[in-house]
Amino acid sequence: PPRRAVRRGGSPALHIKGRVPISERPEITGPGHHEADTLLFASYGQAVLVTLEKQSRHITLSKLKTRKAAVVARHIRRRIGTLPAPLRQTLTVDNGTEFAGHAQTGVPTYFCDPHKPWQKGAVENANGRLRRFLPRKTNLDTVSQRDLDRLAAIYNNTPRKCLGFRTPNEVRHAQLLHFEWDSTSPLSRK
Repeated sequence: PPRRAVRRGGSPALHIKGRVPISERPEITGPGHHEADTLLFASYGQAVLVTLEKQSRHITLSKLKTRKAAVVARHIRRRIGTLPAPLRQTLTVDNGTEFAGHAQTGVPTYFCDPHKPWQKGAVENANGRLRRFLPRKTNLDTVSQRDLDRLAAIYNNTPRKCLGFRTPNEVRHAQLLHFEWDSTSPLSRK
């Protein structure tokens, strides 16, 4: 009988310290729940980090020079970790080793079960939409961060049926205004 190839090392999930499975994630209600993924390209080492807030469907795109965990964590911290606390409740990612630095993101991170990317379906859907503009054969050397910011702006200003035909930016601004309104104290009365 033919011999089967043996996969060495098992799932990357086994190598991520402090990995918390998605089954332990609190129920997702309201704003502040994020998903992240990387778009990979034909040229080895080229990648774009996609972060998405689930309620608003607002995305950010970060061109990565490397997929090293510390670099990815730094980009996530810049994109999500600086938001007001109510807008950084959870982050859901897959088991790629690029997310091994999750403890440095400033956001409680939960990992999908191995080989179940649909558990972070909102960012997977966004990736499909983004591939129309960034096909796998794209050479990222010809794409600047400014180009990615423009692409994110187009995405974030496109009305979405799932948002009642509002744009991700409209929903995101409402979230920020709500937080700002809630966090300000009423004027003192004399």
